[in-house]
Amino acid sequence: MTDEGSLRERLIDVGVELVLSEGSGSVGLREIARRAGVSHGAPRRYFPTHDALLSAVARRGFEDLGARFETAVAGTTTPRGQLEALARAYVGYALERRGMFELMFRHDLLDSAPQVPGRSRLRESTLPLFRHFAELVARCRRPDGPEEAEAPPAVTAAALWSSLHGIAQLWAWGSLQLALGDPPSDGEPGDARRDRLIGAVLDAHLGPVPS
Repeated sequence: MTDEGSLRERLIDVGVELVLSEGSGSVGLREIARRAGVSHGAPRRYFPTHDALLSAVARRGFEDLGARFETAVAGTTTPRGQLEALARAYVGYALERRGMFELMFRHDLLDSAPQVPGRSRLRESTLPLFRHFAELVARCRRPDGPEEAEAPPAVTAAALWSSLHGIAQLWAWGSLQLALGDPPSDGEPGDARRDRLIGAVLDAHLGPVPS
């Protein structure tokens, strides 16, 4: 990697660290320059706007999430099993890396035109993940099922995604724990309770697993 490329990556590294430790509101060009030990104007060579910088940081988040998805489904062969593994990885990532997770799904960044020549819009990092969800939803459906009564796979995938996003956000706020009883009277650990919620969401959108 060239020195210029190395500096660009170092600036993104600093941005990622800031997002994870202090949230996306802390990420500014001047602060990143200060922490990277370069002049205040240096980041402008690579990121002409604040949104361009945030987009580059968020892209790292999607790369990380994609790698976790690959690990989660390794050895899982059924579409339903893969969806459940992806769902758990998604909620787990959201809770572990809250600042990055919130940044990644900012629509103003996802829908913005590329700020740097030769680089695609950030949404191009998101749509393949969603299409994969929709493909798995389609494969989960029974071949002899009543297709006319079912929503298109993309609609069901969007509803499923929304439910998982809601679990992640409400769990992070403590709302679900309150609703379910915190501390739980049965002694069930938090991870297990979240997994039960994820299973209930899959059942609601896809139907129960055939016995």
